[in-house]
Amino acid sequence: MLTNISLVTLYVTDQDAAKRFYCDVLGFVEGTDVSMGDGFRWVTVHHPDHPELEVTLMKPGPPLDEDMAEAVSRSLAAGRMGGFGLTTDDCHGDYAKLSAKGVEFTQPPADRPYGTEAVMRDNSGNWLVLVEPRAYDGSEFPHS
Repeated sequence: MLTNISLVTLYVTDQDAAKRFYCDVLGFVEGTDVSMGDGFRWVTVHHPDHPELEVTLMKPGPPLDEDMAEAVSRSLAAGRMGGFGLTTDDCHGDYAKLSAKGVEFTQPPADRPYGTEAVMRDNSGNWLVLVEPRAYDGSEFPHS
């Protein structure tokens, strides 16, 4: 039986810089950092309260084929890669703290039916959604 999601992959331009961003700026902790031969390096980080979900910081390359790796690299350079969502209990406060640390926000905190949301970029160009959730039933959204 499946029990949970344990690993997600995030493509990054520089594994060392990405690890510093996620650990030093966002407060994640280092998981694994090993060289596995042929220039392949396995780097993971995780939230300190949720070690069961690791984020692999992966450079575009194998196992992606060359065309896909190039497309991912172009998307990172253009700042168009999606990342993931982060839950917060104080979106405005975290926005202020992270902005002071130099984090680029593409959208300041804004009220949404599901909570307060801000959108930022990591240092590789991935966008991350910062959400302070609130209860909602979805009725604010049209159904198709």
